Amino acid sequence: MKAFRLDELEAERAANDGAYLQFLRERNMSVGLYALDAGDSDPQQPHGQDEVYMVVSGRASITVGMETTEVARGSVVYVPAGVAHKFHHISEDLRVLVVFSPPEG
Repeated sequence: MKAFRLDELEAERAANDGAYLQFLRERNMSVGLYALDAGDSDPQQPHGQDEVYMVVSGRASITVGMETTEVARGSVVYVPAGVAHKFHHISEDLRVLVVFSPPEG
C-alpha cells in the first residue's frame, strides 16, 4: 500500500516551485497534484494519455474540446487523450488530483 496526505503533497509541490507534482507512478497509471492560483493561466497542451481530474479545492472553469463547465471541490472531469483542454477563469486557488493512464511520459 501507498498512502498520501494532501497537505504534505502540497508542501512538496510548493517547495519544488512547480505547478505539478507527480507522486505516484505505476505500470498503468500515474497520479499527480496540479496547482493553479487564482488568476493564473493554464499552460497545458494536449496529452497523449487519458486523464481524470478531481478538484480537491478551488473554483474555475475548464474547457475540454468545445465544451466548458465550471468546476469546484468534488468535481471530476475526464479528458480523452489528445483533446485540447485548459482551466480558466480561476477565481479561487485550484488544487487538482490528476490521474494519467497510461503513465505520462
